[in-house]
Formats: sequence, C-alpha cells, structure tokens
Amino acid sequence: MIPIVRTVFSNAAIATVDARGREFPHGHLVLDNTRIVAVGDGPAPDWARRGLDPQGMPYAVPPTLELVDATGQLLTPGLINTHHHLYQWLTRGVAQDSILFDWLVALYPSWALIDADLVEAAAEAAIAVLARSGCSTVADHHYVFPRGSGDILGGIVAAASRVGVRLHASRGSMDLGASQGGLPPDFAVETTAAALAGSGEAVARFHNPAADAMVQVAIAPCSPFSVTPTLLTESATLARSLGVRLHTHGSETVEEDAYCRATHGKSPTEYLDGLGWLGDDVWMAHGVHLDDSAIARFAATGTGVAHCPSSNARLGAGIAPVRRLLDAGVPVGLGVDGAASNESGQLGTEIRAAVLVGRLREGADAMSARHGLYLATMGGARVLGRAADLGSLEVGKLADVAVWQIDTVEHAGITDPVAALTLGSQPPLARLLVNGRTVVRSGSLVSGDDQRIARTAARASQTLAERAIA
Repeated sequence: MIPIVRTVFSNAAIATVDARGREFPHGHLVLDNTRIVAVGDGPAPDWARRGLDPQGMPYAVPPTLELVDATGQLLTPGLINTHHHLYQWLTRGVAQDSILFDWLVALYPSWALIDADLVEAAAEAAIAVLARSGCSTVADHHYVFPRGSGDILGGIVAAASRVGVRLHASRGSMDLGASQGGLPPDFAVETTAAALAGSGEAVARFHNPAADAMVQVAIAPCSPFSVTPTLLTESATLARSLGVRLHTHGSETVEEDAYCRATHGKSPTEYLDGLGWLGDDVWMAHGVHLDDSAIARFAATGTGVAHCPSSNARLGAGIAPVRRLLDAGVPVGLGVDGAASNESGQLGTEIRAAVLVGRLREGADAMSARHGLYLATMGGARVLGRAADLGSLEVGKLADVAVWQIDTVEHAGITDPVAALTLGSQPPLARLLVNGRTVVRSGSLVSGDDQRIARTAARASQTLAERAIA
C-alpha cells in the first residue's frame, strides 16, 4: 500500500472551472497523493482533517498530513500552456519590429546552430518561468534538428523533469526548404524520411499514454510554408497509427494565407483539411485568420486552437476570433508561443492578455474574467486531450493546483478573486502543485536553483550568438 500524503487547504477562495462553474468564497480542497479527494465550500470534512478515509475509518498506515490555512489565497487548476517553442529562450529580443515571415528569416540562421545542450538550458529556463507563473503543463513544439545536434528532445524532457511540470513534447519537423519554395533555408530542414523516423522514435522513447502521464508526445510538422504535403499526410497517418495527437501552426498571418492560396489554391484550413489535418486529435497554433467556414469546420471536426495573444500582438499578426470559436464549440486553450516572440515567457499573464484583446476585437462583453481562466485551464485540457484528468478542481482529477496570493497591496480590495487574477496584475504564486508535489513555493522553484538556471541560460544564449557571428 502506498503511504498517503494528504494536503488540506482551508479558508480559500476556490475557482473549480468545472462544468457548473462552481466557486467557493471560503472553501476547502483536499489532496491525497496525486488526486483530489474533496472540494467544496466551508471547512474541510472532519475525516480529512483527522487523517481518516472518506468513510471516517482509520488507515492501516496513518497519512502524512499537511493542514494549510489558505486565507487570502485563490486556488485554481494549474495552468496549461498549449503552444510554446522552448528553444527560443536563447534568441529573445531579436527582430523586434518584424512580421512573422521576416522574423523567421532573421532567426533561422541562429536556430540552425543549436544543439542538445543549448536547448536543454533554454528549456529549463523557459519552463522555470512558466512554472513560476502558475503553469503545470507545458506543450512544446520543437521543429529544428540540425545534423549532429545530439539528443535535443531528450534534453527538453530532462529539463521538464527537473522543474517538475507535465510536458507535451510535440516533435516538429520541416522538410520544405527555400529551394523547394518554402520559407526556411535549406540548411535548417530535414529530409521527409528523417522527419518521419525522428517522430516515430520520439513516440517510442517518451510517450506515456497513462492518464497521469508526466510526458506525452505529439507529432507536429511545423507549418504549411515549411513542410511538404507528403510530410503532412504521412505524419497524420503515423500519429494515428501510434495513437498520439497532431499539432501544427495554422492561419497565423495574412502572409500564410496568401502563400497557401498562391501555392495550393486554397486557404490554410482548406489545405490542411484536404490532407487529413482536421480532427479531434489535432490542435492548431494561433487560428488568427479563420473565416466563418473555417470555424465551422473546426467545430464539426473537434479541432483545437492554441490562442497566443501576446505573440500575435508582438508580430502584428492580428487577434484570433476566440469568442466566435468558443460559441461554435471549438476547443481553445492559451499558449505563450516562442520566447523570441513573447519575451515574457509567462503563461499567467496571457490570461489577462486574452481577455483584453478579445474585447478589443468583439466588444466589452465578449471575454469575461472567467472566460480567460477557462482558456488557461479547462480549455487547454480539452485542446491537449486531457480533460478527463486535468483542467478543473474536481474529485478524482489529478492534483495540479495553483495557489495565488490575492491579499497583496496590488489585489487587496478587488471584490472578485477571479478578477484579481485575470484582470489585475499577476498575483504572486504562493504555491504550485503538480501531481500533488510542490513545484513552486513563494514564487521560487522547489527543485531547482533559479539563479543557476538563469546563469546557465545566459551562457547558452551567448554561446549561440557567438556561433552565429563566427
């Protein structure tokens, strides 16, 4: 019998983000090891506080008991990041005023010089920042694999393990170089065969299909303008044969739309749809330029969208039609996107950004504070296919919990705890638990040295910069 470690939070404001939208102003949350065993209003049940089982009977081995007075704190599900490029932590602050295509052209020469050690340093720093902003699940999309660069994906998995968050490692690829009409330079792409082989190997090495998995893998050709139709089609076939999800960029910019229409005679959605790339096992990054017919196809097929408001603003790409996507029933989550197009790297701040830009597009009532929290939690769980176990605080779900301090001078007096998180400045993170294990406490990593991680990432960034000018 596994000994029970029980954590009992009392006197907390709780936003469950469950299907009923339940919130408790003075509630309790009880965690036993990796699962939630009680949540509700008022004091925790007597059995929980006394270390008994839910029927009030003693355990053969008494649980380790931690009683937490969460007065002044808001409990939410751990935040879920549905799209990132962790390696880009090494190239922040470059091409600051460029649109996507120009930004990519400026950065590809540096990215083609990365290796496993540099990527691991970048990933650990980027994941540390995500965790410190309340993020318990990180979906990374890595698609640059220079020859001789070593075990890049293994380094990303190792970095996530050290920090202690869940990882969705999307094994990306590019096989359409400039000489074939694509955007990336030829030296930055793989062959189609190598990309497919690498994708299959990533699934075999790292994917865990279990409900409580800390690492899962998706197959993720990069974008319509960097990947051949053959790689897209064969990647979809491979992913479905292996039972893993599919991810790519889609409808991010007007330039992408123009490229697809000029090259394929179709919009990005029509093009991807024709190659088998819409379905409830697929999610697209961005979805900024989706018309009514595209939204209808996403809804009909269950295709998800990773909404990246700050990155879209940084690159001037536009504002995704999130309100219309939600109204149509499309799964929508939040993404930070690459740190080279969102130098903050925080997921918590994307909640506020999503609410504000959603209102800019559709009006003041288009995105509520709770819509923003939903996108960052349950919406993200749906996008990643983890809604049965993540995304809300409900009995039986995994113990991924963010604890926000909302009685600070910045937030004291905000009458609505959820608004304090989603409309105010990001509250201090008192604690982040992933699988019941504390990963962040009082804003600092438990399992890592923040300063060491920062120094290592800075050295890695300098190394890459020196390679690029050599």
